[in-house]
Amino acid sequence: MNDETEFALEEAREGMVNAINHLEKEFQKIRAGKASPQMLEGVKIEYYGVITPIEQTANISTPDARQIIVQPWDKSVIGLIEKAIQVANLGFNPKNEGEILRISVPPLTEERRKEMVKRAKAETENAKISIRNIRRTANETAKNLKKEGIPEDEVEKLEHDIQKLTDDFISKVEQILETKEKDILTI
Repeated sequence: MNDETEFALEEAREGMVNAINHLEKEFQKIRAGKASPQMLEGVKIEYYGVITPIEQTANISTPDARQIIVQPWDKSVIGLIEKAIQVANLGFNPKNEGEILRISVPPLTEERRKEMVKRAKAETENAKISIRNIRRTANETAKNLKKEGIPEDEVEKLEHDIQKLTDDFISKVEQILETKEKDILTI
């Protein structure tokens, strides 16, 4: 392989790794029965006129598997944080205790677990689409290299390597989903 084909393959690999990383980050937001600070990721409040992620306005901790404690650094925004959590529609009802918000994480119902599995599968499908789009772009790059005079056998090897890479990453995505599904469905 020459430098151009190696670069094209490495670029594809990097994109696919990013797709996997994004999937894992999205999976952290899908709760599997036990409390975690990531459950509140994506909740935003208007903090002094600026839309701000909740984790930049408060300390979020999980003292045990069934509750999340949100302790705002600025006590005057506790009401805003409480409202933002309710509006985010995460299935939580925060209890305002003056200086902290205590969120009891209810055990998941069978219906809620199935919803979460469905959401996980949708995120998985998005990751697969990203990986396939990266493959398509890499194959277009390979065709362009062929036009630029790179030997045909090298371009064919590159296309083969791109397909193998795609298959490997799609398989990885499936394994991640399988693990998450077991995590969600385990009571």
